Amino acid sequence: MPASPRTARAINDRLALRLLQEEGPLTAGQLKERTGLSRPTVADLVERLTAAGLIEDVGETGTQRRGPNARLYGIAAGRAHLAALDVRTGGVRLVVADLLGTVLAEAAVPVGAGEEAGAAVERTVTTLERTAKEAGVERLHTVGVGAPGLIDPATGELRDSSGLPQWHRRLVSALQERLPARVLVENETNLAALAERRDGAARDRDTFALLWLGLGIGAAVVLDGKLRRGASGGTGEVGFLPVPGTAGLPSASGCDGGFHSLAGSAAILELAAAHGLVAPGEPLEKAADVVRDADDAFLDALADRVVLGAAAVVAVLDPGCVVLAGEIGRAGGAGLAERVAVRLAGMSPLPTEVRAGELGGAAVLRGALLMAREVAQEAVYQ
Repeated sequence: MPASPRTARAINDRLALRLLQEEGPLTAGQLKERTGLSRPTVADLVERLTAAGLIEDVGETGTQRRGPNARLYGIAAGRAHLAALDVRTGGVRLVVADLLGTVLAEAAVPVGAGEEAGAAVERTVTTLERTAKEAGVERLHTVGVGAPGLIDPATGELRDSSGLPQWHRRLVSALQERLPARVLVENETNLAALAERRDGAARDRDTFALLWLGLGIGAAVVLDGKLRRGASGGTGEVGFLPVPGTAGLPSASGCDGGFHSLAGSAAILELAAAHGLVAPGEPLEKAADVVRDADDAFLDALADRVVLGAAAVVAVLDPGCVVLAGEIGRAGGAGLAERVAVRLAGMSPLPTEVRAGELGGAAVLRGALLMAREVAQEAVYQ
């Protein structure tokens, strides 16, 4: 049975909106080419979507032609507004953006180790509200939150973890209570994988594993274009992976003795001190700088450690590509990635490309914004 005219219009509208979301501004002629629709049908849907406030005229093409097809149409960026938060142990970074993901304002909220949880939460929520107001945003449609720890796959909530500050869980609840917006929370490493696939080192890969190397250790798995979270949301908790070279074994309550003890920031600084590159006791935030400026001998030693985690991931998943992400992965760059690839080739029969992450620590915030944008666009355009 052929679709009714109303249903056909809805299908055509959704197709055009999806193309504009994915490819950016297009002319009516380009929409005609990509959709296969007739010129009158495209003209009708452009007029309809413009009247509905879903798309807008954003200028002209660079050609000399001045006909209808020379006008560029794009998503109405002001139709809804978003926020993204990157929640770390030491504080929060946040941005406010339009529906296209263009950042309108940003802020940071440092949180001291001894600060009371309620005060940290209140300062963060207040800062977000103020930042949105300063950007001229009256109402946020969707808020994406990236946080360390496990996300319950059934409820989408951040689960209790003895290793995380109490204010992390309270922050998500406070955002949900205070803001007239949908609040989404996702594991930080998973969001980094979304960002590296969209804008970074894995933009040409539908299947890959991302190894997060930073203050903490984690992994994300993307198979056939989809994140895999696991039965309990714990896919990628490689910090707990038992590996040789540590003083013991990890436990259910802590990853000391696991891969984290070899490749986390604290372990990297200890390795650097043993190589005479830094004095003992440097703050953990210095680890990325040490790796960025390190000599060949240190990078060789670090690659000997990182490959243990990479090899385990490859043996189980065969992803074909491993991205070394996070502050450490980006700081190590191609030099570290190449060293890990050589060692991995000697340990595994599975051909695997190793790439340096391109976004560093910014990947989490970018991923949170991408998550919020996708959900908001689906809601606005349904």
